[in-house]
Amino acid sequence: MNIQVTVNGKSHEKEVDPRLLLVHFLREDLGLTGTKIGCDTSQCGACVVKMDGVTVKSCTCLAVQADGSEITTIEGIATNGELHPVQEAFWEKHGLQCGYCTAGMIMTTVELLEKNPDPSEDQVREGLKGNICRCTGYQNIVRAVLAAAEAQRS
Repeated sequence: MNIQVTVNGKSHEKEVDPRLLLVHFLREDLGLTGTKIGCDTSQCGACVVKMDGVTVKSCTCLAVQADGSEITTIEGIATNGELHPVQEAFWEKHGLQCGYCTAGMIMTTVELLEKNPDPSEDQVREGLKGNICRCTGYQNIVRAVLAAAEAQRS
């Protein structure tokens, strides 16, 4: 099937197998490897991207379902070479260790802060519950989200 998508502001038209997952399309066809494959079952959140402004787990979305959509990956949230405030906060507050889950955590956080620019710690934990980090105790991730919220409000 032929699909047309806009990814990180660039239009792409490609012929894809109808069974191709969006995560594989992004990684293999477009070379955007920031989106990770962690489980293929929609449990870990490493594959989170924004599709038409809403986060989706790209390991359970077919590329053909994204036809006509605007997709933003971790590679597309920085502006003019400057880190997005959420990326900056994850860096400054050590909200990552191995980095495997980080892109999904950041993409989920971006949406979380769009919906709630001043979340409590409990709201952050609730908002991130669909993302699993196997390396941390989540405390620095929560600190990073709260710092990003504060930076974006300033």
